[in-house]
Amino acid sequence: MNFSQFLLVLRARYLIIVVTLVAVVAITMTIALLLPKSYKATTSLLLNYKGQDPVTGLTTSGPLMAAYMATQIDIITNENVALQVVDKLKLADSPVVQAQYLEATGGAGNIRNWLGSLLQRGILPEPSALNSGVLDLSFKGADPQFASVVANAFAEAYIQTSIRLRVEPAKQSSVYFDKQIKLLRDEFEAAQNKLSTYQKANNIDNADGRLDVESARLNELSSQLVAAQGMTMEANSRQQQTLKNVETAPDIFNNSLIAGLKSSLLAAEAKLADLSERLGVNHPQYQAALSEVQKLRSNLNEQTAAASSAIAGSARIQQQRSAELRAALAAQRVKVVQLNGLRDQLKVLTNEAAAAQRAYEAASLRLTQTSLEAGFGQSDISILNPAKPPLAPSSPRVPLMAALSVFLGLMLGIGLGVIAEIIDRKVRSTTDLTEILGIPVMGEMVVGKKPRHRRLGFGRRSLRHTMNLG
Repeated sequence: MNFSQFLLVLRARYLIIVVTLVAVVAITMTIALLLPKSYKATTSLLLNYKGQDPVTGLTTSGPLMAAYMATQIDIITNENVALQVVDKLKLADSPVVQAQYLEATGGAGNIRNWLGSLLQRGILPEPSALNSGVLDLSFKGADPQFASVVANAFAEAYIQTSIRLRVEPAKQSSVYFDKQIKLLRDEFEAAQNKLSTYQKANNIDNADGRLDVESARLNELSSQLVAAQGMTMEANSRQQQTLKNVETAPDIFNNSLIAGLKSSLLAAEAKLADLSERLGVNHPQYQAALSEVQKLRSNLNEQTAAASSAIAGSARIQQQRSAELRAALAAQRVKVVQLNGLRDQLKVLTNEAAAAQRAYEAASLRLTQTSLEAGFGQSDISILNPAKPPLAPSSPRVPLMAALSVFLGLMLGIGLGVIAEIIDRKVRSTTDLTEILGIPVMGEMVVGKKPRHRRLGFGRRSLRHTMNLG
């Protein structure tokens, strides 16, 4: 069947199409008029899912908008929110509602839960646009005033629930931190007291500074010991040379006083030798010269002995000094080692006190923050546009139903007309003759009109007025 044949069928079966169209439209409009009217009230909410934290002042990055919106929709449609609306509007106290509840359930269950489930089914939250922070909260009802009141009540209950969901964990955290902060304060005080007691017991305030002083003193004693050991070795060497040969010892030989006495002794001995050749031993001059020589020799021996004793004494002094420095160095080394141990222990106690202080301060800061959050009764959700009683019902939508009924009635009528044509096949054009008889059409006669000549003498109009093969 080509398009021309289809148009001819529609023209022939127009009565079926018209009757079907009228019937469908009539039935649809009757149903539309009989259906109860439903009014839809919408409250617009603005959700600040990321921004500045009102307590800490820090900029927070929120979750993905799709996940955040899905979570908020789940909260809105939660049973607890619906029950809050029931309690807020005191629906369970209404005699009309109680009668409806008894009629619907026979008194089984709880009227509050029954109302909550009804409200849950009626509420419709949906984002106003993709990736938008505005959430439209709609409720349908038979009464426009009631629909707007319920929509606004749901918005307020949702805001209160969001505040509670944020405040209750903060309150629990505040109680926990309040308990922990007492323990942390005790630990901090114990660590601080332990540190103070240790410092007083060992008389140290700044172990690092005292260790530096004692280490410098140790280095100084070590240097002095090295120098004293060198001087002791030198003094011992000079003493050994003196003991071997006093006359040739450098300290004795280079002594100016001893050298002067030696020169004077030599001169006195030369004079005595000269007088001994000319005078007798009892001569006064000889006796005087002899007395001078003895006196000089005695002085020389005394000076030599004194010089030797000084050298020995210097050696003993150097040895004693080296021993004292060695003992002082050993004592200082022990002191530095002990101070190192004290410093290490002091560092451990200082670190423990510092760690306890940091933990206490962190817990105090967190307690302050959670206390502020627990007492902060504001929400980051605000009502952008409260619901107002709608002026026109949202359903049934009579114009839309009428348009759909016309379209469906027309389609159904055309379908019924085609089915009727298939059941009762008629010849309505030369194409039908060609298809049925399988022979070419040589000409066409038109009743009441002048014939129209076509190329080759073939016509296309129907012969339904002159021939009926059906």
